[in-house]
Amino acid sequence: MNQICQNINKIKQSIPANVLLVAVSKTKPVEDILTAYQCGQRHFGENKVQEQIEKHDKLPEDIQWHMIGHLQRNKVKYIAGFVYLIHGVDNLKLLKEINKQGNKIQKKIQILLQIKIAQEETKFGMNENTLHEIIQQYKAGEFPFVKISGLMGMATNTPDGEQIAREFKHLYELFQTYRNEIDSFKYLSMGMSGDYDIAIKEGSNLIRVGSAIFGQREYKV
Repeated sequence: MNQICQNINKIKQSIPANVLLVAVSKTKPVEDILTAYQCGQRHFGENKVQEQIEKHDKLPEDIQWHMIGHLQRNKVKYIAGFVYLIHGVDNLKLLKEINKQGNKIQKKIQILLQIKIAQEETKFGMNENTLHEIIQQYKAGEFPFVKISGLMGMATNTPDGEQIAREFKHLYELFQTYRNEIDSFKYLSMGMSGDYDIAIKEGSNLIRVGSAIFGQREYKV
């Protein structure tokens, strides 16, 4: 069996059935994605709009594409028609733009609100006050072409497993609070190749795994 298939099967066998595995295919060739697809994988994550469009055009139509990178407002229109889930919605302006593009094509676009739980300045995410304000606006019907399907967060890049667990636990508690208020809440996106085991223990039901499936990335210089 191909190594990519072995990796996917190994991960799926090690995680609970309710956890959705998103294969992070950024920088990886179409051939690798097709291999994963032929092994039964259907959810793939990209972080650059142009790369996602090119791969979408070349690969099977039933692939569920996740935009997991930091999304610029002027790029939303290019993926609005086919994207399954936008993970990193971290501000109100981006949310309004997604709603605007959804209105244009008369489609509810599914998103996750990204919350800053890490200590690093380089990590994106809104604070809890902004989250609360957006949730109240959403409940009041202000974004009719957006479906807020949950929360997403990235833990601090640290070898301290206890710190990572605390950060994930905090996000899980936020998720549970708003899940009781909003029917559309279903995904808590926490955990990547290096920490998804901790994330699942703390309540994640969506993990984004790249190198543990496709091997280490080779970035172009």
